Amino acid sequence: MIQTHPVTANNSASLQVAVVGGGIAGSAAALKLAELGANVSLFEAGPSLVNGPPACHLHAGGNLYREISDEQCLKLLEQSINTLRVFPHAVNLRPTVISVPLNDPGEPEALLPRLRKVQAHYANLIQQDPQNQKLGPAKDYYRLYSREQLEALAKREPMQQPQSMDDWMIPVAKYLDLSAFKFPFVQVQEYGLSLLRIAAMVKLASEGLDNCQVFTHTKVTHVELLNGDKPRWRVDYQTEQGSQSTEVDYLINACGYRSGSIDDMAKLSRHRMVEFKAAYLANWPSQNGRWPELIVHGERGTTNGMAQLTPYPDGLFQLHGMTDTITLFKGGLVKSSENSAQPELSPLLTRKLTQGWQSDEVAQRTAEAVKHMSRYLPSFNNAAVAGRPLFGAQQIPGSDPSLRAASVSFDKAHYARTEIVKFSSALSAAEQIIENIAELGLLHGEALGSVMSELPSTQQLGYSQVLELAEQLAEQRNYPLSLAR
Repeated sequence: MIQTHPVTANNSASLQVAVVGGGIAGSAAALKLAELGANVSLFEAGPSLVNGPPACHLHAGGNLYREISDEQCLKLLEQSINTLRVFPHAVNLRPTVISVPLNDPGEPEALLPRLRKVQAHYANLIQQDPQNQKLGPAKDYYRLYSREQLEALAKREPMQQPQSMDDWMIPVAKYLDLSAFKFPFVQVQEYGLSLLRIAAMVKLASEGLDNCQVFTHTKVTHVELLNGDKPRWRVDYQTEQGSQSTEVDYLINACGYRSGSIDDMAKLSRHRMVEFKAAYLANWPSQNGRWPELIVHGERGTTNGMAQLTPYPDGLFQLHGMTDTITLFKGGLVKSSENSAQPELSPLLTRKLTQGWQSDEVAQRTAEAVKHMSRYLPSFNNAAVAGRPLFGAQQIPGSDPSLRAASVSFDKAHYARTEIVKFSSALSAAEQIIENIAELGLLHGEALGSVMSELPSTQQLGYSQVLELAEQLAEQRNYPLSLAR
């Protein structure tokens, strides 16, 4: 992992940057640039920063996804470690258990070459910098469990405070229908992540930076590259007080699935896809002890699509099922066109994004998610709806829907667009943007490395203040408080 070097804003004329989109990518770039001395205007259409649905998984090695390349997995590992370094209060400390059911054509042994490669890379990162040990010792990155080992663990009682890798496997061994699976199972140190606590950290950090001005409830209506001696961008925006305009030296498009709309304003073409997905919340009264995250591999889009069970405090669980009746939606993956860089979802899915869901569909899809998981975890069948779905749209640059580790691209003069698919890529995108700004002579100092390894404005925050604000954000966004904890 490459360490950063000091960089300062150009002293001859203070650098002015506009960031359109206050998600994790835009917020990370805005915070880092403000720390470097730039004057940053951060525009967010929603009521607060990092508004997306609460993400649940760090993807520290990408083992959820059998279809992605080893290269993407190594990149996700590096990006996840850096996320934990920059946002130290964001981790939900629990492992992930990967399993392959009998109804799946894959074999557990097929995972082993990748696991060994990721483990070796993790060990190398720790050797380079001991601060990179954020997922426990490298030797414990993963462990295999045979059926005999699981049957032995099933005789033990689940624990509220697991102390070992074996302790975490007890509820899995005790309650899963082991006759439905191939062996071995894999426990891997892919932890959980609280996007609500990241949102809290971003808000608190931005409030401590006088040169980072945040505009929420603000819609950018027009961007234009101005003619002159040096490239400048005009940004028009609509606030609750009316229409306003500003000129900046550099423009960052961090609008997530709406990035194409800013590209269209800037008269830039870009091929991308947008995919609508949803996860569901359920209370499970029969759960016992603390659970790891559970992944049951399956073929995407079939009735045997991957099942994912993510634990939170107080018996709350988040559910994914990679089928068209649960997480995926027919017509939910759309492409840009020759006439527009912005893919357009169907009116039905657009209404979900802007106006929310009908209660009967919430009940129906959550029930499908519970039923899907109950095929492998029979006692889960009495789980009940615990809140509104966690839904949103993600952009995927290019035409490969399996892409997971994307970051940033550059176009025209002084223009960058973040293209993250997973939130762990946000810091890498921010670092590449800062490198580009430095290469343009707008920042003085040595060129930065490819990974942002520190963000002082988040390091100084205390856990209690972060948790308190995260719980407030959960309440404001109508989510159970357990999602923040």
